[in-house]
Amino acid sequence: MKINSVEDFPLTQALAQAQLSDELCRIFHGRGGRFEGLEHLCLDWFNPVLLLTSFKELNETNRNELIEYITLVWQKYHSDLAFNLVFQYRNAGQTITEVVAGKVPEKHVVTENGAQFLVHLLRGQNHGIFLDMANGRRWVKTQSKDKKVLNLFAYTCAFSVVALQGGATDVVNMDMSKGALSIGKQNHLLNGFDSGARYLGHDIFRSWGKLTKLGPYDLIIADPPSNQKGSFVATKDYVRLLRRLPELLAKNGEVLLCLNAPELGCDFLMEQVTETAPSLQFIERLDNPTIFADIDEQKSLKVLRYKLV
Repeated sequence: MKINSVEDFPLTQALAQAQLSDELCRIFHGRGGRFEGLEHLCLDWFNPVLLLTSFKELNETNRNELIEYITLVWQKYHSDLAFNLVFQYRNAGQTITEVVAGKVPEKHVVTENGAQFLVHLLRGQNHGIFLDMANGRRWVKTQSKDKKVLNLFAYTCAFSVVALQGGATDVVNMDMSKGALSIGKQNHLLNGFDSGARYLGHDIFRSWGKLTKLGPYDLIIADPPSNQKGSFVATKDYVRLLRRLPELLAKNGEVLLCLNAPELGCDFLMEQVTETAPSLQFIERLDNPTIFADIDEQKSLKVLRYKLV
C-alpha cells in the first residue's frame, strides 16, 4: 500500500472532500469492493472523532504511512477541527483498538437525522449504532405516527428512539443483552423520552407469550445478528422467527426484515418468507446509504419491507 498523493489514494481523497458536521457518517467504504486493494479499510466520522478500521492486519510501515497521510490531509483540509483519531484492527474474534491522536469524549454522543445516540469506540467491534442502517432508521421515523412498534433484537434501541420521534404511541424493545438495553434507555433520555418505551431483556424465542400479550403491533422491526452463537444464527433461526411474526401483527401491519450477512442474499430471506409466512407480502427493499454501495448489492445490508395481507 504505497501512498503517493491525496489525488490517487481514494481513502484520503474521500477525507479531503468530506463535509464534516455534527452528523454521523461513513467517509470511506472499502468493504464494498469498489476500490481494489482497499477492501479492508473503512473510515467513519463519529463527531468529534475519526475512526479508521482495518479488517486485515497492517504491517507497521503501512499502518504508520496511512495514519501519517490521514494526519496531513486533516491538517490541510480540516484544520479548523480538533484531530481525534482512533484505529481499530479487527479480524474474526480479534479486536485491537487504540487512540492514535487526540482523545475520545468520556461521554461520546453523536447525532443522526435529529436524534442523539451514545457510542463507545474503544469497546469491542459494535460501537452503539450501525451506520449502514441510517436509511432504515429514517424510514421508521417517517412511518411510525400513531403506531405501536415492536423492536426485536433492539440492541441500543436506535429504532425505538426514531419511532418515538416519528410519533409512535408505544415501543416494545426486546434484546437478550441487558447491557445494550441499558444504553438504549440512556438514548431515550438523551432525546427527551422518559416514557413510551418498554425494555425487555429476554430471549425472543422464549418470550412469545409476553410479546403476544403486549401486541398486536402495527410495525415490527427484526434486525438480528447474522451469526451469533447462543442468540441468533440466520441460516437456522430466521425461519423460527418468521413462523411467529404474522400473529404479532395488527391488521395491515408491516415488518422490516433485516439481514447483514454477505454470504446470504435477498433470495434466502424472501424464499423463507414465502414458505413460512405466506401472509406477508413483499413491498420493497430499502436502499442503503449511497456511501455503502457494493459491487454486489446482495452482499450488502438487506432491509426488506413486508405487509400483512
